[in-house]
Amino acid sequence: MDAVIPAAGPGSRLGELTADRPKGLVDVAGRPLLAHVFETAVDAGADELVVIVGYEAAQIVDRFGDAFEGVPITYVHQRERLGLGHAVLQAEPYVDGTFLLLNGDNVFAESVEPAVKAVGEADVALAVEEVSPAVAKTTGVIRTDETGDVTGIVEKPAEPSSALVTTGCYVLPEDAFHACALLRPSAEGEYQLSEAVGLLVRAGYEVSTVRLGERVNVNTPEDVERAGELVD
Repeated sequence: MDAVIPAAGPGSRLGELTADRPKGLVDVAGRPLLAHVFETAVDAGADELVVIVGYEAAQIVDRFGDAFEGVPITYVHQRERLGLGHAVLQAEPYVDGTFLLLNGDNVFAESVEPAVKAVGEADVALAVEEVSPAVAKTTGVIRTDETGDVTGIVEKPAEPSSALVTTGCYVLPEDAFHACALLRPSAEGEYQLSEAVGLLVRAGYEVSTVRLGERVNVNTPEDVERAGELVD
């Protein structure tokens, strides 16, 4: 199984921590942030890492080289940062079959393997968690029908319909690339992966949700500290 890891963003909210280095090289508990992400992917069964790079990409390539713990790395340059759907689409030539998608700024306390194992009974697996309504307004909220089946994801809704949100961990079929290619840009000019998942749902793909352990999405210096405590 391939793992796609988007890590192209500048990490501007980290301030001085990313003034001269990419977000993926920010130190978390004595290791680069991306080392924790790579380890999570490998532990879940990934046998190749496809890393989407952009801001200060050369530093990431120099730091990790062509392999992590014996697992080969392919680097793909995202020249324009146009959203997660756009980032995923850059990996299409290098991925074969169902793949694990892990955002490059998420640190998980536990294995994401349960999400990988969920695919088989379902076509798509979304790792999810419950959050406060205030937090739900800032991320992707899971939309369900009256039976509880997933019908899509709503990005940053003004009035969240639930407290169940995505965590930056997805297991997707290869057809997700076709769905990403059909996306139209949002008002902000971004191509949202959430809309691609919605297209898969409407095409008849079954989507399951999997609750994992605690995780930290590293966006601020405070998040770096919290992530460090999670893995220390």
